[in-house]
Parts: sequence; structure tokens; C-alpha cells
Amino acid sequence: MTMKTYSTKPSDIKREWFVVDATDKPLGRLAAEVAKILRGKHKPIFAPHLDTGDFVIVVNASKVRLTGHKDEELIYWHTGWPGGLRNVSRGKLQETDPVQLVEKAVWGMTPKTKLGKQIFKKLKVYAGPDHPHAAQKPELLDLAGTTGGGR
Repeated sequence: MTMKTYSTKPSDIKREWFVVDATDKPLGRLAAEVAKILRGKHKPIFAPHLDTGDFVIVVNASKVRLTGHKDEELIYWHTGWPGGLRNVSRGKLQETDPVQLVEKAVWGMTPKTKLGKQIFKKLKVYAGPDHPHAAQKPELLDLAGTTGGGR
């Protein structure tokens, strides 16, 4: 009897929609769990060369928690122009654009390839509790164990 190796086909992939409430969740732990779901690593049909992940809607991004002194840490980027090195503190970014803060954290945990860009497009982040994706009937995803603290 010969055993055959299972290879996931694009027709086998079924996408679901999940809602994650970011209220009082540590940013890094939230981003790690969201990246895992976006990539599809929670599914038994996971294949590293295919986009097997689900859609994730993150609400209440403005209420995400930064532990320790991370609100004072600077995020750096370059505009591509001479002298274009820019920075902003995580705390200020949380006040001005919390959506970008969560997106940057999740982007840092996804592959930096064409597949990674395709995976990242399934992330929808909103600063408040409302989102326009009710028609997709998203399930509420409880990220138990990502509350942080209490060690």
C-alpha cells in the first residue's frame, strides 16, 4: 500500500471572516495571532506557498495596549528621498492613526514577498467598534491568552 502526500489545491481553500476586538490587548500579541490567522497556519491544509488564510477585521484599534515604555519607542522609515529618514513614537502614532499602528505591527509579522502582500490585503483595521463588513457574517474571534501581564 502506498501513501500519498497531500498537497493543497486552490479549490480546497475556504475563506472565513473573523472579527477581533483589540480593546486592552497588547499590540504584539494581537498582531502575532492576527498574522497567524491571515497566513492560514491555524488550518490543517496550510501550505507555505499558498494563501490559505482567512479575512480578519480588527475593531477598536485605538484601544490597543502598549506595555512598558513602548509608547516612547520610535518607529523609523525612509521616504526614498535624500535626507528622508522619518520617525514617530508609537504613543503619538496611537493617538493620531491607531489603524496604521496595528497595520505596521501585523505587516512586521507577515512574509515580505508577493504572497505576503496578498495575505496582508485580507486585513481590515478600524479605530472604532463599527465596520462595514456585516454582509460577510464575520465570527467573533476570542484571542484568549493574549491579555498579557499576570506573570
